[in-house]
Amino acid sequence: MKLNIELAGRTRTLELARVGRRVTATLDGRAVEADAVEVGTGIFSLLIAGASFEAQVEPAGDGLTVTVGGSRIPVRVVDPRQWQGRRGTSVEAEGRQQILAPMPGKVVRILIQQGEKVEAGHGILVVEAMKMQNEIRSPKTGTVERLLVTEGQAVNAGEVVAVVA
Repeated sequence: MKLNIELAGRTRTLELARVGRRVTATLDGRAVEADAVEVGTGIFSLLIAGASFEAQVEPAGDGLTVTVGGSRIPVRVVDPRQWQGRRGTSVEAEGRQQILAPMPGKVVRILIQQGEKVEAGHGILVVEAMKMQNEIRSPKTGTVERLLVTEGQAVNAGEVVAVVA
């Protein structure tokens, strides 16, 4: 997906591509690859060149505010018709997507069935880790092609739990 965004008072070109947890962001021709997992609504855990970051993305006026390392960065999409984000916080993934468990834990609830249609951001299942429950959401609008876990099953971080096409 290619967007024109306003960042620090300048209009810049941002291209985003995602395959599973791997995200490539190209800003004005400079590419950065990251391993990205949404750990909460609008909260992302990023691993970039061996360094770990947490980014929080929140709707703000006619754009977004991205907070990384205590710095708040306002971002505005110049042409909102190009912005395909859901819930105002993330870009919808394209193509077949493997949904991965973000942490080790136990599947306590399955919210959908195989073959069911889902919207981007719709809950797929709930994983409990250290007595906290985390809802795993669909990265895209589509159909649940495969559901690879059952309630009560233990999962490892990075394990494929479902596929949405």
